[in-house]
Amino acid sequence: MEQLLSKTKRDRSAASRIEFVSRQFLGRPYQPDPLIGSADTAEVFTASLDGFDCVTYIETVVALARASNIDDFTDWLRKIRYEHGRIQWDRRNHYMSLWIRNNIRNGILEPVPMPAVPSVSRERVLNVVQGLDPQRTRIKCVPKAAVPLLQRHLQTGDLIFFVSTRKHLDTFHAGIIVRGDGKKVSMRHASRSQASVVEQELSDFLKANRMAGVIVARPQ
Repeated sequence: MEQLLSKTKRDRSAASRIEFVSRQFLGRPYQPDPLIGSADTAEVFTASLDGFDCVTYIETVVALARASNIDDFTDWLRKIRYEHGRIQWDRRNHYMSLWIRNNIRNGILEPVPMPAVPSVSRERVLNVVQGLDPQRTRIKCVPKAAVPLLQRHLQTGDLIFFVSTRKHLDTFHAGIIVRGDGKKVSMRHASRSQASVVEQELSDFLKANRMAGVIVARPQ
């Protein structure tokens, strides 16, 4: 962590810091259920660079991109992961719609302006996390068919979340946008199917997966 932070501390651009940090973890193993805690087990605050799932990958990258030292990193990671930064299992942002909402409220993220891009609202009753009461929520997203219109508004460092078609789940995956030369738009993400952190073209991921739409947010 100290080595990473020493190489990014002079860069004032959030996008370039996120691009640099996210690139360092390409090839790291996918780690299912990397966090410790449940309705019956005390929450343990966990920070590791050894492996990730899709959520801990973006949490770690965003926290490192905001930090100037290790204490700063752990403080940002706590604020990103938990409601009001309180390390409790029931305060963890288990559902990504809540994760996005709380981090926008905390000034860590902002919505991406998308003029002339259509959006839809999806109703969900979230109940897949055992031990949490069901939560009714409304999700505003860009439908899958409109993502080609969205792509021109995406920037390196943007976070993209894929909305589930299931009635009781909000999103099923998340990643970090990277723009290359020309029109190429890629995504870095911790992939369960590929067992590691990878970079792949966004269009390939869209073709391979069913979804109700996407949500994007921009780290500050």
